Amino acid sequence: MNKPKKNKIALPTRLNTLFFLVFVLFSFLILRLGVVQIVKGEDYKLELERTENMTVDQSVPRGKILDRNGKVVVDNTPLRTITYTRKKGTSTGELLNMATKLTQYIKMPVDKIMERDRKDYWLLTHPEEAKLLVPKKEDKKLKAKYKDDDATYNKEYYALQLEAITEKEINSLSKDDLQILAIYKQMSVGYALTPQTIKSVGVTEKEYAQVSEHLEDLPGVDITTDWKRDYVFKDTFRTILGNITSEKEGLPAENVDYYLARGYDRNDRVGKSYIEQQYEDVLRGTKGKAQNVVDSQGNVIDTKVITEGEPGSDLVLSLDIDLQRKVDEIVTRELLKAKATSNGKYMDRAFVTMMNPKTGEILAMSGKQIVRNKKTGKNEVQDFATGNLTTSYEMGSTVKGATVLTGYQTKAIYPGQKQFDTPIKIAGTPAKASYKNMGWVTDLEALKRSSNVYMFRTAMAIGKAHYVENQPLDIDTNAFEVFRNSFSQFGLGVKTGVDLPNEAIGFKGVDRSPGFLLDMAIGQYDTYTPLQLAQYVSTIANGGYRIKPHVAKELRQPSIGDDQGVVRQEIQPKILNRIDMKDSYVNRVKEGFYKVYNELGGTARPYFLGVDYKIAGKTGTAQSVYDGPDRKKYNGPQKTYNLTLIGYAPYDNPEIAFSVVVPWMQSDQAPVNKYIGRGIMDEYFKMKKEGKSSGETQDTQNKKS
Repeated sequence: MNKPKKNKIALPTRLNTLFFLVFVLFSFLILRLGVVQIVKGEDYKLELERTENMTVDQSVPRGKILDRNGKVVVDNTPLRTITYTRKKGTSTGELLNMATKLTQYIKMPVDKIMERDRKDYWLLTHPEEAKLLVPKKEDKKLKAKYKDDDATYNKEYYALQLEAITEKEINSLSKDDLQILAIYKQMSVGYALTPQTIKSVGVTEKEYAQVSEHLEDLPGVDITTDWKRDYVFKDTFRTILGNITSEKEGLPAENVDYYLARGYDRNDRVGKSYIEQQYEDVLRGTKGKAQNVVDSQGNVIDTKVITEGEPGSDLVLSLDIDLQRKVDEIVTRELLKAKATSNGKYMDRAFVTMMNPKTGEILAMSGKQIVRNKKTGKNEVQDFATGNLTTSYEMGSTVKGATVLTGYQTKAIYPGQKQFDTPIKIAGTPAKASYKNMGWVTDLEALKRSSNVYMFRTAMAIGKAHYVENQPLDIDTNAFEVFRNSFSQFGLGVKTGVDLPNEAIGFKGVDRSPGFLLDMAIGQYDTYTPLQLAQYVSTIANGGYRIKPHVAKELRQPSIGDDQGVVRQEIQPKILNRIDMKDSYVNRVKEGFYKVYNELGGTARPYFLGVDYKIAGKTGTAQSVYDGPDRKKYNGPQKTYNLTLIGYAPYDNPEIAFSVVVPWMQSDQAPVNKYIGRGIMDEYFKMKKEGKSSGETQDTQNKKS
């Protein structure tokens, strides 16, 4: 009887213990939930809704480029633009899905889709078929080879897939596929949280409106206004203006660290040549700053403007665009006329630089080149203004002013000295002569009539040579450096300092045989650029000051409408050096230069009869060898002539100086250089009289610091 009583007592005790344990556990759970919901609830909620602020740059238009009279030369054309900002961690599938949605609203050009793009897209959209492209045996080898290097394995596997895709598979892409691919390609090249242009060129009003209406369904997509560079005068001064990179090109690879250190983004458009490159720092402007608010999934949920950007400064050039266009017309016309003659077989280019000799302001810089169009087979004239500073030639007798001045300075000759012009005969060397025997000539007559022999005798005196007809000639080879050091004072054979990249200095001959010293004295040994020639004549014109040439005149605040901004900086004339010789020597050569254009027997006089401006300068012809783009077509060197001309006006108070260079004519009698010179100077003074052009500014010497 006692045993049943014990069982009745034990069972309730166990149940009570179990219930108590359950109660404790539930109490702990309730307590934990309370802690989570009440104590930590706000923290967890904030974590769930956590956002991140990302600061991004907003691009601004580049500064305009204007000529000296305020005419716009380079502008910005606004473009309707559709952009996409990719969130962090966006998958390929998400990009393809968004690209597919956008095809409902915009149409993309597909002409720039490459074969590799098609292959990549096919692999993305045909994953099962893509697996069959690589045989299992090959895959097994790859895995064994790169068992500890997944990245290389994946790369090599993908390369095998690309190689195995057939033309049939590539061509299976439909028109819709190509549209998706074109959009996907643009979306995938950008950086996360940085707006990437999907389409800016050719966005129609309808496309712009449709995308705008559906922005809620297109996360990351936005509509905005972008710009493109508009070079107003298509073939005028075009190569000097330069270019900018595209958004796809972004920062030039060779300078990427330089730009990144200065706050650029990798896909920024920057100047990549000439003026656009040289003045990148002022044309670029100041970017705006915006703050993208990003949620925990990486979606941009809000954008706040922190600072407004400012467009780049306007760059005002020293260039007179009306004069430039007229000069281009003259150069093109005379180039084509000369090319059509029997002497124009090799000639394909001509150059002109016009500058103010007192300030260095370049008023016009023209270069034209005849190029055969590969598609049509016909010749066409292209802009080659950059050739004024990047190509060099033997300049002939135009350098004789520097030769005479070098003779004065070294005491090899003296003003008024006479020398007998008859052929110079050195043993083992062809006779060296002027175009005719002139007999006794002074230094002024030698410049006016372009006596070679006078310059030969001057060079021999500088080289301390004792000349005996038909005997060898010994010279002091230091005379080569004497000439070059003297010529460099005028800008010949050295950089002019122009505010443009890629300036050449020309070629210096290395052979120091006596005959080459004589050749140097008449401009037929070392080579110089057309810009150096213009700086040289400017140095003589202004009385002996070598002025730095420049294409920029001033920097202004961004213009608003037709109103120019306030001047931020004015480019002041810069004197690089004063030539080391007496003023009387320079004036003596200027007198000789005046005779060239104005006295009977002057080599330029027949081409400038009747002008209503007082001009001085020098003609030039140099024996040369054709060194153009077609030189490989011919067997051996082809003898040619470089025709040159320098000048300045008015003689008493120069405001314009110029150089004309026409390489590789077949005759030294072709007057194309003089026709160009007469044309450009007539046009300059005609425009000045009509109030359309002026290179006159305050005398440099009054501006010296």
